[in-house]
Amino acid sequence: MTRVHAFADDALGELDTVGLVAALAARKVSVVEVVEAAIARVERVNPALNAVAYAAFDRARAEARDPHGGFFAGVPTFVKDNVDVAGMPTQHGTDAFDSPRKQENGDFARMYLATGLLPLGKTQLSEFGFSASAEHPRLGPVRNPWHVEHTAGASSSGSAALVAAGAVPVAHANDGGGSIRIPAAVNGLVGLKPTRGRLPQDKLGRQLPVKIVADGVVTRSVRDTAAFLREAERVYRSLRLPPVGDLTRPTRSRLKVAVLTQSVTGSTTPEVVEQTHKTAALLEGLGHHVEPVDSPVPPSFVEDFTLYWSMLSLLLLRTGRVTFGPTWDLSRVDNLSRGLARHCATHAHRLPGAIRRLRRTSADSERFYATWDVLLSPTLAAATPRLGHLDPTNDFDTVMGRLTEWVSFTPYQNATGDPAISLPLARSADGLPMGMMLAAGAGQEATLLELAYALEEAQPWARIQDA
Repeated sequence: MTRVHAFADDALGELDTVGLVAALAARKVSVVEVVEAAIARVERVNPALNAVAYAAFDRARAEARDPHGGFFAGVPTFVKDNVDVAGMPTQHGTDAFDSPRKQENGDFARMYLATGLLPLGKTQLSEFGFSASAEHPRLGPVRNPWHVEHTAGASSSGSAALVAAGAVPVAHANDGGGSIRIPAAVNGLVGLKPTRGRLPQDKLGRQLPVKIVADGVVTRSVRDTAAFLREAERVYRSLRLPPVGDLTRPTRSRLKVAVLTQSVTGSTTPEVVEQTHKTAALLEGLGHHVEPVDSPVPPSFVEDFTLYWSMLSLLLLRTGRVTFGPTWDLSRVDNLSRGLARHCATHAHRLPGAIRRLRRTSADSERFYATWDVLLSPTLAAATPRLGHLDPTNDFDTVMGRLTEWVSFTPYQNATGDPAISLPLARSADGLPMGMMLAAGAGQEATLLELAYALEEAQPWARIQDA
């Protein structure tokens, strides 16, 4: 397989985010050295990965000489190109308009950068985040560093590809149907979708009738994800949720873990089922009570979520000139985005019922977690496909059928608002990372992170530089 990574004997070394913070504090490396190393790494891998949407290297060099405060002061990162960062355009993974540079940070970026993270630029995504594979017909595909002929997965693919390849230790991701967890799964990373309302959101996400989008990060270690949530909480604290706090070690509790191997579409491959059973056995060996369950997801969910997802496309495409400005050109929108919009226009009469049922999933989930502490499932129903399998220029029905089969576990938590984390605990037959997902009730990120620590300790995951 053709792997691409930039790990080297430089200022970044093989350090994760927390390790890099310690090295900076001990003055083993300087922020200037770290940023220069990160830029060099990005320039080394991006020609193969196509992960960068906008490079702000000169700005990063300037900020490195006088970094902002915060726990992560000077740690290089990227921001996904669907949230606003002052001085950078927001292109949303499309070339259907020309974005001006934004005048101010959006609400999420304001919190994110207040932790001290230093942005090198923006990362590429699928058009408007609609597809589980970034394969734009003109901007090109984002490639998986573990094998460049495979997808880097979902709309946070650019961020995940750069973190997995070692260019930066942490990057922003967001998740409206699995786009933190899916790229984490296929790139061998940790990806936690927080509880709805845990972190601030930009205006568009706040206005949705069902607030399915959550922002977060992709990282290479559990402690990095835990540290990010801790520091984010120091900047922005949701009073409606229990605090995450400072989590640094595995759980000592014995949990009731429900195991789900078949998705609501019934498309899970035997290989994925087998790997999920292995993770269940690992949890049982750690002393947890593990038991298989039927899917808590109602049969109507797939159609309801697809219709809601298509509504977002219809709104964006019909308001394109108002939302994105006079350069908006509908003819340059890809076939998947247009097909989604047509789907909503055709079935719009069903939308009120779909929204009502999607909102009801939160109460259904609350009843489920009255019995169980955690739900284990695979992150995805099959191994990582090759580029082209989800090509948005293909027939709409074909692409949607393939998307629905592959992405059949993650969207439920976007509807319920519950937290879920993907961990790279498995490998496919061809050696690519495979994610296992742990979900819990609203506000229970601490439960997931402490359990993730235990799994990471019991079965450390493969590293691309060692593969």
